[in-house]
Amino acid sequence: MDNVFIERLWRSLKYECVYLHAFETGSELRTGLAAWIGYYSGSWPHSALSGQTPNEAYGAGETMKLAA
Repeated sequence: MDNVFIERLWRSLKYECVYLHAFETGSELRTGLAAWIGYYSGSWPHSALSGQTPNEAYGAGETMKLAA
């Protein structure tokens, strides 16, 4: 299996978070990464998920499991 989706995630994380901020401590980095991941998962629609955010797609899967 190809890691194209994970590689794209890491690229986005580096170019849209890590490279744009001068984190001086590990805790600043951790806080910045947590904020970016929260944005990515909750606010960023993905074409591979039919325009849903990862949180919406994951929640839809959980709803289907409960209904079955």
